[in-house]
Amino acid sequence: MKLRFIPILITVAASSALLFGGWYFYQNNVVENPIKDVILGVQGVNQVSTNINNSQVSIDLKLNKDADLRNLYSTISKEGASLLRNRELKLNLESQTSPELEQWWSTALFDVAQAMDTKHYADIPQVLKAQDQEIPGLKVMTEMDETNVYVRLTDGEHSKYVILPRTPAQMGVWPNE
Repeated sequence: MKLRFIPILITVAASSALLFGGWYFYQNNVVENPIKDVILGVQGVNQVSTNINNSQVSIDLKLNKDADLRNLYSTISKEGASLLRNRELKLNLESQTSPELEQWWSTALFDVAQAMDTKHYADIPQVLKAQDQEIPGLKVMTEMDETNVYVRLTDGEHSKYVILPRTPAQMGVWPNE
C-alpha cells in the first residue's frame, strides 16, 4: 500500500485547524467573554483582560476612581463560579495613582499590616482615618467581607485600590517546612 503525502498532509492540517480553532472559539466565547462582559458591567471598571490556567484565574483590571472593590469581587465570585471552580482568583488592579498616594500608603502600611496580622480588622479604618490629614482632600474608604479587606484611597482624580486577604500566607518556622 502506497501512502500519498499530499492527502495525509491536508488531513492533518484540516484536523489541526479544526481542533485548535474549536478550542480557541470555546475559550473566547464560552469561557472568557461572558466573565469579561459581567465585569465590564460593574461600575468603575474601564478595561478587563483575563488569563486562565489550570490553577489560577488572573484578571487584570483598569479601574477608575468610582470602583467598588467589594461589589466587584463579589460579582466576579458569584457570576464566575463556574469558571473559577477550584482555581484561585487573583485580581491585578491598575488605578490612576500618584506618588503622594503611594508614599502615604507605604507609611500607613505598617499599622495596617499589624492590624491584619493580629486580626483586629476594625482598627484598619481608624488607623487610616488618623493618618489621612497628611494629604488634604484624601478620602479613605474601607470595606470587608468574609475573605478580604478592601481599601480605596481617593485624592481628586487619583485613586489607589488595595485588596488585603484575611487569611494571610503562612510562613513556616523551620526551613524544611
